[in-house]
Amino acid sequence: MPDTTADTIELVPYDARWPALFKAEQQAIRAALGPDIEASIVHIGSTAVPGLPAKPIIDILLIAPVTVQWPSFIEPLEGLGYAFWPDNPRRDRMFFVKGMPPYGTGRTHHVHVRMPADAQAELRFRDQLRAHPELAAQYVEVKRALAARYRDDREAYTEGKSRFIRELLAAACVDGA
Repeated sequence: MPDTTADTIELVPYDARWPALFKAEQQAIRAALGPDIEASIVHIGSTAVPGLPAKPIIDILLIAPVTVQWPSFIEPLEGLGYAFWPDNPRRDRMFFVKGMPPYGTGRTHHVHVRMPADAQAELRFRDQLRAHPELAAQYVEVKRALAARYRDDREAYTEGKSRFIRELLAAACVDGA
């Protein structure tokens, strides 16, 4: 499991290189998985929303078909330098981190493995931020406030963002978006 002792929250301005960094990693993951493991590999998170400040970590959603055995993702992703987080409280999800000590100097990529139905909320959230600049601006303010308050507490920062995301998605469902 990665060492998270030096894992502070830092938001940086949008970097136009993020889509290309995702594309390169998408190709590496596709090659590592090989032809026997079919999965959709999608860019999510703030680095997937043009203009949005973010932690400089590329979030990747790997949508696994129902027929894939979950352990089959571990070896290929570890071969790319990802560390598997086995203590995920959600047994229906897998999470991998690239770049954390002792494998690097800081997080560079996250891979979130989800089943198709579970992936829809994350895709809807990304799409809402892309389509509605006013929502993206609200999200930036939430992230900045949380980063200032929880600079060294990634779990509290993430939980604060999750509350905003749940509320936004609930409102989007009510509004029919």
